[in-house]
Amino acid sequence: MTRKILLSFIILIQFSITAFAQLKEGEGKVSVQGGKIWYRIIGKGKGIPILMLHGGPGGTSRSFYQFESIGNDRPIIIFDQLGSGRSDYHTDTSLLKVPLFVEQVSALVSSLQLNSFYLHGHSWGTALALEYYLQYPKGVKAIIFNSPYFSTKLWKKDADVLIKTLPDSIQIAIAEAEKTGNFNSAAYTNANTVYAKNFGVRNTRLSSDLDTIMAAGNGFIYNYMWGPTEFTATGTLINYDRISSLPKIKVPALFITGEFDEARPQTVRYFSSLVKNSQFGIIEGAGHGTMHDNKAKNIQLIKDFIATVEQTKK
Repeated sequence: MTRKILLSFIILIQFSITAFAQLKEGEGKVSVQGGKIWYRIIGKGKGIPILMLHGGPGGTSRSFYQFESIGNDRPIIIFDQLGSGRSDYHTDTSLLKVPLFVEQVSALVSSLQLNSFYLHGHSWGTALALEYYLQYPKGVKAIIFNSPYFSTKLWKKDADVLIKTLPDSIQIAIAEAEKTGNFNSAAYTNANTVYAKNFGVRNTRLSSDLDTIMAAGNGFIYNYMWGPTEFTATGTLINYDRISSLPKIKVPALFITGEFDEARPQTVRYFSSLVKNSQFGIIEGAGHGTMHDNKAKNIQLIKDFIATVEQTKK
């Protein structure tokens, strides 16, 4: 069996297991264009719920299990965007358009009858949160932008700054791959590993007892919409830019970034300055995977922000 066939077989088995996994309490599926999305409600707290949008595109919601304790105060609602995780798998490029991702969020909000909620996004999920709010602001009480991405041009500019802090051999490998278009070399793969260790998840990626079903991300979606790595954009989002829309946010907003995040603190602080009623916070010692590198601080920033919002409304 060739490596390609074996990989395809493994992926088929993996998504078959995911598809037939029995839904547990708090879980469900919602029909959207192209299939069904899986969601899970964590916690039985009585407060206003938080709807969480994961990164990628093509990622999963599994890192949000680290926010389980917030469920003591209010439900947290997580879901996998269509094509990845426990939602229906696909490689249909006609479905990989930003407005259709927005409609997935809208379908979930409607299905769960969320009349009042906080919106939380991480990485690509922050762009999706902004897109959703601009289209459907009703019911959104505040937005949390965790390690935000709003512009590919600016993301790439930040990546270039970070790359220059890495060893010369890593910089050369990245420059060569981007010049030739060969993103499969051992040198480029190693460069990606080094970059991720410095600016992605710097410590150990945390696990959770809630994460019991094998449900991987979708590399096809990531590569088609974004590119081969975090620092090389070649996909359909290559010209994406929503910075000019940030001043349109009329609800309280929290901008969070890690001290060593790919979403550089200087840039995220700038984003925050564009939103009238916003707060800004840095998570010490963390890269892009803030909930893994400094889980306690990430949770505390979210809880403190919501407490401030709710106190102000009294």
